[in-house]
Amino acid sequence: MRILVTGATGLIGNAVAETLEDGHEVIRASREADPSVDLTDRESIVSLYKSLGTVDAVVCCAGKVPFKPLAELTEDDFRAALNDKVMGQVNLVSAGLDHVADGGSFTLITGVLAQNPIATGTAASLANGAIESYVRAAATELPRGLRINAVSPTVLEEATGYHPFFPGFPQVPAADVAAAFVRSVMGVETGRIFRV
Repeated sequence: MRILVTGATGLIGNAVAETLEDGHEVIRASREADPSVDLTDRESIVSLYKSLGTVDAVVCCAGKVPFKPLAELTEDDFRAALNDKVMGQVNLVSAGLDHVADGGSFTLITGVLAQNPIATGTAASLANGAIESYVRAAATELPRGLRINAVSPTVLEEATGYHPFFPGFPQVPAADVAAAFVRSVMGVETGRIFRV
């Protein structure tokens, strides 16, 4: 398979790309990579697809959101979360519909904050919940046997800087999160949220 992984320079993206590279052609894209892509810029996404031609699967491991106390979150903060994590992934799918082979798939990323809030995580919860709703709805309308799922990880064992913000949350290794992405890409399910 020919698989595009966006956000491939991050902790999760790198783990996913490394796992999928066993037997597949993986194209690692991010703001810092070559090919580069900025998910906040639809034209950047369109240009990436034009440069690649057809792929069998698209994986997104990217999406930034601001973490601030609710009273400090501004309209611009919420827009930033929506523009990056939500619309970035929505545009990755809509711009990619003509570039993913029949029967191919999209796998997006959400997160545990869609179900379980933390202090300063309201914008992240909003964005993650939006992506999960989008995946369930989009799965009912995708053409040509295309599939779409999302992976929703909790805090990673390796992301030690985040541990104090997730008190009592189980931590998972990046390898377990990567395995959920493989399940989505290589399997047959659609409209699913794989919680890790």
